[in-house]
Formats: sequence, structure tokens, C-alpha cells
Amino acid sequence: MKITEPIIKEAQEKMTKAEDSLRRELGNIRAGRANASLLNRINVEYYGAPTPLNQMAQISVPEARVLLVTPYDKTSLKNIEHAIMASDLGIAPMNDGTAIRLVIPQLTEERRKELAKQVKAVSETGKVAVRNIRRDMMDALKKAQKNGDLTEDDLRDLENQAQKVTDESIKNIDKITEDKEKEVLEG
Repeated sequence: MKITEPIIKEAQEKMTKAEDSLRRELGNIRAGRANASLLNRINVEYYGAPTPLNQMAQISVPEARVLLVTPYDKTSLKNIEHAIMASDLGIAPMNDGTAIRLVIPQLTEERRKELAKQVKAVSETGKVAVRNIRRDMMDALKKAQKNGDLTEDDLRDLENQAQKVTDESIKNIDKITEDKEKEVLEG
């Protein structure tokens, strides 16, 4: 029985990581309101090296649909502006000489529906990852049983336990997805 406990614990940790990954991925989907995580993927050319924007500037949300990027080094303002324009955000930065304002445009109903579909697609990817983890866990349990480390009854109990862990993770993913869909559709 001792051999199998790490198998389930490891799978549970992997499923939690899959949920966290889903949260990060969904955080990148623009929902019509300002969110500092929109800028997480932007790298700025800074002294010849690509540097994450969130390490070069303070990113704040002064209003519901405005992001304010205040660089720690004012000389990097132009580079930050160029990096934002070159990104796939589709938002034009406004440089006032000390900071950059990004006004998030209001989403159309059609765009909201597209984003909701995108949320579902990303969510499904997360569910597939969880199912793959479950499959690997089941394979490891069956291998342990085949090696004589488990009886059939132990295997059945552990498979039930594994299914409960998987169901819980899928339920968490559904909740995360539901919250993001609501955010996208309400704007």
C-alpha cells in the first residue's frame, strides 16, 4: 500500500498544477476590463536583453478599463511603448512622458461570444491534461498490482480514490471556467 500513496499524491499535485496553468492561461484572455495579467507575456528590449514588462514597470489599474504602466527607469518608456504596440493585445498605448496608459476598449457582443468559446477551448485543454494524469496514475496502479505490490481489492479502492481526485479536479476546472465565462460575457 505504501508504494501507491505517492502515485496518487503525485497525480493530485500534477492536477493542481494543471488547474493553476489553466488559471494563468485564462488570465491572458481579455475580458473587457483592465487586468495587469494582460501584460504578463510582454517582453521589452532593455539594454539588449528581452525583459518581462512586469519586472521593468509598475502596472496598476486606476480605473475599471485603464491600465497604467509606470516604468522604474523613465528612459525605457519608448521601448515599453514599442513592445506593447508590437504585441497581440490590439490596444494602442498612450505615452504621457512619465507613464503609459492603456485603455481597454469595450467588447462587442460578438467578441464576447468568441472569447467565451476561447475560454471553453482552453478549459477543455485543462480537462484533457487532468484526464491524461489520471490515465498515467491508473497505469502506474495497474503496474503495481501486476508486480504483486497490490491486491485486486486494493487496486479497486485506489482506482476509486483516483477517480475521486480526478472528479474533484474536473469540478475545480469547471468552476474556474464558469467564473471566467461570466466575467467575459458580463464585461
